[in-house]
Amino acid sequence: MPNPTRPRRVEKADDIPPLRIGEVDIPAGASTRLDLPFARLYTQKSMTLPVQVIRGKRPGPVLFVSAAIHGDEINGVEIIRRLLRLAQLRKLHGTLIAVPIVNVHGFIHHTRYLPDRRDLNRTFPGSEKGSLTARLANLFLEEIVSKCSHGIDLHTGAIHRENLPQIRANFDDPDTLAMARAFAVPVLLNSDLRDGSLRQVADERGIPTLLYEAGEALRFNEVAIRAGVKGIVSVMRHLGMLAPTRGAKRELDAVVARSSTWVRAAESGILRTIRPLGARVRKGEVIGLIADPMGDREIEVQASAGGIIIGRMNLPLVNEGEGLFHIARFESPRTVEEGVERLQVMDPNDPLHEDEYPLV
Repeated sequence: MPNPTRPRRVEKADDIPPLRIGEVDIPAGASTRLDLPFARLYTQKSMTLPVQVIRGKRPGPVLFVSAAIHGDEINGVEIIRRLLRLAQLRKLHGTLIAVPIVNVHGFIHHTRYLPDRRDLNRTFPGSEKGSLTARLANLFLEEIVSKCSHGIDLHTGAIHRENLPQIRANFDDPDTLAMARAFAVPVLLNSDLRDGSLRQVADERGIPTLLYEAGEALRFNEVAIRAGVKGIVSVMRHLGMLAPTRGAKRELDAVVARSSTWVRAAESGILRTIRPLGARVRKGEVIGLIADPMGDREIEVQASAGGIIIGRMNLPLVNEGEGLFHIARFESPRTVEEGVERLQVMDPNDPLHEDEYPLV
């Protein structure tokens, strides 16, 4: 079913209509930074949603890239900062809408949530007259997402949890699957659409949207950031927004996971992790040890399935039942393992990062 919210396809640059966001009309060829007004603080200080819009002089898709929907997930903020500095955007076809900090309240206070303790990514489509979180969801959906043809939403693991760079999306949609493969990270998870999530409402409006997961909340991760920038640029090339590169090296072979499972702590104690993120493991293999502080008792943490570790707990202090390792199962785990190894090797000559100091 065609999406009525998508911009009209045009053949000539002169036919490109202005894009209206808030009270601002943005013409083709313009680069505009604007602030969407949001609910004031109780001090009466204005709160706004920062947006950067870059419009090419030629027609093409309208892509939104967003980060910090969960306010403590900050890798995406750095990914968007680097993305906006790229010289390739001067020859953009179509429109890029970058929203580096969606949940400004959470970002300021280093927390996942808004002040009303609601999860923004479980509140879409929101409501103009609902809770604070519902109002932000409605603003972001109506002013940004609904005016786009494609989307990429950037996330990390939660506090003390780290994720291997991966794409989660609805791969029943062929356009979304093609975008995911273009992103070129080794792990793709066919993830169900959750009620109230951004991906769900985007899917309902016919807007193919990827969720990129990488790293840990409140921490920068250089590998995750580099993979994110490179992935977004690759998707933009796939969509025809940027020119393809000539003589480019063969990208990673992304593999869709058949399923995934969490290995949970059988007892409370102090965890010693002995298999790293990205490792290929066999069912029954010892991947960690849980001991009491005096060392009188120690139990093995065994992989409940064979596959690749795509997420893990970084905090050694664990409670019974807590998720410790996230294992994704693949038809060809060795292929994924090789892709993970390639991902973790930084190319010092990568032109996307030649002006950036690597984070350590």
